[in-house]
Parts: sequence; C-alpha cells; structure tokens
Amino acid sequence: MMELICPAGTPAALRSAIDAGADAVYCGFNDETNARNFPGLNFSRDELRKGIAFAHGRGARILVAINTFPRASSVTLWQRAVDDAVDARADALIVADIGLMDYVAKRHPGQRLHVSVQAAAANPDAIAFYVEMFGARRVVLPRVLSVAEIAEITRETACETEVFVFGGLCVMAEGRCSLSSYATGKSPNMQGVCSPASHVAYEETAQGTTSRLGGFTINRFAPQEAAGYPTLCKGRFSTAHGDGYVVEDPVSLDATTLLGGLRSAGVAALKIEGRQRGRAYIESVVRHFRRALDTIEQGREADIVSLRPFTEGQASTLGAYRKTWR
Repeated sequence: MMELICPAGTPAALRSAIDAGADAVYCGFNDETNARNFPGLNFSRDELRKGIAFAHGRGARILVAINTFPRASSVTLWQRAVDDAVDARADALIVADIGLMDYVAKRHPGQRLHVSVQAAAANPDAIAFYVEMFGARRVVLPRVLSVAEIAEITRETACETEVFVFGGLCVMAEGRCSLSSYATGKSPNMQGVCSPASHVAYEETAQGTTSRLGGFTINRFAPQEAAGYPTLCKGRFSTAHGDGYVVEDPVSLDATTLLGGLRSAGVAALKIEGRQRGRAYIESVVRHFRRALDTIEQGREADIVSLRPFTEGQASTLGAYRKTWR
C-alpha cells in the first residue's frame, strides 16, 4: 500500500492529520531551516517532541523537513536542526542540501534520510548519487514528470519514490526559484519564505481590487471577482500576446484520478502539500485520499469527490503528470 504523507504547520494540524488517516506527517521547525517559514507556523523543539510521541502512540510516523539551503555564515543552524530532530526521534529527515546530507550521513548514520523535492532529483543518475553518497532511502520527485517517466525512474532507482498528489503548484523550478527573492528580498530556498505576507498589499478601488507583492502589481480583480494571494509566478500580466497568467495558473494539483497509475508505477508514497493551510483543509483532504487509497487497495475505482473548496483559485489540474503542452 502506498503511504499517505500529510502536512502539518501546527501541533493541532498534526493531530488532525493523524486522526484523519495519515500514515505519516511532515513538519518543520519554526525557523528558516524549512521551506514554509511563516509567522505562526511550525514547531518548537518541545512541540515537535510531543508531536512525535503522539504520532508514534497511534502508529504514525513523523518526517521533519530541513529542506532549505544553509547560508554560509549560519550552517550551524541547520546542523542543530538535524541534531534536534534526531534527538526527538524523527522517523526521517527531508533534506535538500548535499552538504547537510553529508552531515546527516556522517553524524547520524542510522537516521533515515529522504531527498527533498527542493533537490530537484529528476533522473536515475541524480538519485543514484544521493543513494550511494548519503544512503538516501527515499526521493521526493519534482513536479515535472509524467506517470510514465515516474515508472521508468522507479524501475531504475534503488530507493523509494514519493510524489505530490494534491496542493499548490509552483513554477516547477524546485530549489531554484528567485522570483520571491527578487520582489521581496526573502528567498523560499534560503529562508523558506515565498511571497511573505509582510510584503503583500491590497488596494480597493471602484474598478475592483489590486494586489501587490513587494511593490510590484501582481493582479487586478473585478469588483465581484475573488482576489487571490499575490504570488509572483501566478500573477496576471499584460504582454504583446494579450493579458493572462503567463507563468503559472493559480490552480491546485489534484491527482486523485491517477492514483491507480501511480501505484502501478511503483510509487511508495503520496504527498499532500499545504503546511500553511488550516485544520479544515487537512481533515477534508486527508480523509478524501485515505478513502481513495483504501478503495484502490480493495480493487475498486476511487470515488472522485470534489475538493474544489480547498483548491487555489477554486480550480484543479493534473499538472505535469499529463504534460499536455507536449
């Protein structure tokens, strides 16, 4: 059975995910060592220790994301996060930086290591490097691969593969995005902050709502149009070819219809994005995928239930799984 990996940005969300049927929960410390470093989110050392004890008492696992890239002057912050997560009995560490992977492998050789999607390992040779050099047990594949490509990689790879099945999409430059950094000075890959709320502004006019990020106009919405969050890659811009979402549409990934194909491809784990989302999102989305996976294991087709209320822009896509642009 494929493992269901669910997000948690707070202790309450962690408990909700496990109660809803998560096999494992991924979370991070409340500092820049993880890629969802927003105010009010993430875990103190004590909260993580208690969360791990709660999960283990219910047969679930905790994966700690230490998946940003250390700054040269502050490597010890990331190393301390590794040490503290291991000390708290984390079941696995999700790491992107090869220097930090080397630290994990040498300092904590018995610790299970997962390669973060931020490492952008998208072919068998890259994955083999992480397995041979650092003993990686699983790789989270970037959201740029079709199901057929995932199956081919899994056949040629000596470790488990994990893929995203629901949640927000970025521009698919995993670990290499500078858009937010350019607009706000805050980097998703270095400080774990993409499009921080401190740099967001909305202006209401008779013509509607204008959203801005770091002083840049990202979108304009008509008076009755729902105003989305101003993420730079999902802005609506004017070009010589017309107006529209020229980089990325503001929609969410939903791969419910592909679960059977991913299972046949040999995927070990399915990941839900959304550590910054609330408990209602966690409970509803996790229960949906728990039911879908249980149904598939019984040899039946999964029910297609609308998750539209929990999607970005009230719309969903299969993303790169289908690669319709080809």
